[in-house]
Amino acid sequence: MLDDLVTGVGGDWWNEFFTDRSKPCPFFVEWPDENLAEWFGEGLLAPGRVLEFGSGNGRNATYLASLGCSVDAVDFSAHAIEWAQERTKSAGASVAFHCCSIFDATFPEGSYDLVYDAGCFHHLPPHRRQDYVELVYRALKPGGSYGLVCFRPEGGSGYTDQQVYERASLGGGLGYSEDRLRALWDKAPFSLRVLRRMHESDGQGPYFGEDFLWVLLAAKEGQSASGTA
Repeated sequence: MLDDLVTGVGGDWWNEFFTDRSKPCPFFVEWPDENLAEWFGEGLLAPGRVLEFGSGNGRNATYLASLGCSVDAVDFSAHAIEWAQERTKSAGASVAFHCCSIFDATFPEGSYDLVYDAGCFHHLPPHRRQDYVELVYRALKPGGSYGLVCFRPEGGSGYTDQQVYERASLGGGLGYSEDRLRALWDKAPFSLRVLRRMHESDGQGPYFGEDFLWVLLAAKEGQSASGTA
């Protein structure tokens, strides 16, 4: 019922958002996130099984598949999925796309090495926040990793949780402070590995970066198959 009180969280809204691919939107580029390239390059992440939330036009899913990852990607918008499938086909990559809410997606629990989100979390209404954390936990293997790109305070709407419901809107997405992210992702059953401002790119590729965003990498407690926690 609370979902129905907040506009901009349903599939119809997101279908409209992805209808015009040419509109000016920072996330409508073809390049993957700079932090993904860094984390794989530095050995913080390794190719494995990945679940992506809010895959959008498929730029990160395609990149992850190109590294040898087995990727399941979820998005609410059929238009976004269509765009992403065109991208992966052009790149010769294989990604399993699922058009639904992340909360309606079905997946084998405890089976993913990485859950990645570059634009879904900050569009969730406050009452869904803990559900989301629990969803990430269920999806990950012990010792698995969670990667997030989300709005910093200056990148979001500035709405408080109470204002979201008073105005029946997320205002384009919620910004998060460092303290709020640490409160979610740096306590059991997770531990924080990286939290920094995203490096801004020059807009020419080969990687995406905007400095109004956070990048975060956390690990689920437990021991991975490789023997590392």
